[in-house]
Amino acid sequence: MFGNMIGKGYTVKSAKMEMSMVAEGYYATKSAFILNQTHQANTPIIDTVYRILYQGKDAKREMAQLTELLD
Repeated sequence: MFGNMIGKGYTVKSAKMEMSMVAEGYYATKSAFILNQTHQANTPIIDTVYRILYQGKDAKREMAQLTELLD
């Protein structure tokens, strides 16, 4: 539900306010990003999701760039 809301253009704050449950993936993304940075892992999907959720990047643009990268 949280991811769908972000994809539709909701901000993280507004998506969290609309939900009646915890968006576990939101917090897991930050943990995975930090862990991967610590170990210098190449994780383009996690990096993309992190930029969308924590850096406020445009979801459509980020996903298009990820698609190009992974092709």
